[in-house]
Amino acid sequence: MIPFVREFEFEYGRADRVSPRIRRVVANNPGPFTFTGTGTYIIGRDAPGAGVAVIDPGPPDEAHLQALLNAVDGQTVTHVLVTHTHRDHAPLARPFVEAVGGAPILAAKPPARTIHASGSLDEEEDETFAPDAILTGGEQIRGDGWTLEAMATPGHASNHMAFILTEENALFPGDHIMGWSTTVVAPPDGDMTDYMASLDAVIARDFSTLWPTHGAPIREPVPFLAAYRAHRLEREAQVLARLAAGDRTIAEMVPTLYAAVDSRLWPAASLSVWAHLKALVRVGRVAADPEATLQAIYRAL
Repeated sequence: MIPFVREFEFEYGRADRVSPRIRRVVANNPGPFTFTGTGTYIIGRDAPGAGVAVIDPGPPDEAHLQALLNAVDGQTVTHVLVTHTHRDHAPLARPFVEAVGGAPILAAKPPARTIHASGSLDEEEDETFAPDAILTGGEQIRGDGWTLEAMATPGHASNHMAFILTEENALFPGDHIMGWSTTVVAPPDGDMTDYMASLDAVIARDFSTLWPTHGAPIREPVPFLAAYRAHRLEREAQVLARLAAGDRTIAEMVPTLYAAVDSRLWPAASLSVWAHLKALVRVGRVAADPEATLQAIYRAL
């Protein structure tokens, strides 16, 4: 069982000091894929004139924009970092930068085309998002008493970038890891092979704390990440078991695999099963006819 962390203290619009170098402001955009809402992180000292960085400004919400402006009042925003271009993370970046008088927006290269999986998910791209500088991973952004390192973590999104706060051995994993739920990996942009490789890379870094964009921090990452990884491998085994039992389509598998889940979430579950099947086809364990699509016919090899 994954030791989910679903309880944490917050108030919409309030800037909470959560560590010596981190403040968090939660946007009022709760939902089935955003939990309590988007958590925007402010990195740096809460002191007049201090230089700070902001991670994931969030959705286009005027109240959240004002809350962020209040939080950084009297300080200098030196960088705005975006983990990925989904609409609950990226749209407020440009309005926020314009309101504070300018700062570079840094992120991985946005997808070349609109590739969101489904209108039923909050996973659609902010098609207008354009960073000022492109990150590929490994870059270090230095500020007033803090250092952030970009860490490429594709999987949830092809352009997903996490950020390491070196001084606290902490990771801002965006949506790659969430404390309240497993992460949606939704093709065509989401990729399970990439996701598992990124998860292994995060595990190998042995972080002290994870600060997801949605929900509470994960303060015991080792057992949490081990369970997170085991869950994905178990789901893969369950997909193979359904093929062995005679299921041939994703639509046949989902009601059994997700019997305990609200059926309104089955469309999202179907995308997760699709991601697993695409990965299994890639390594030659499953065949798809005619190819690995959401509607394909599958069989185990």
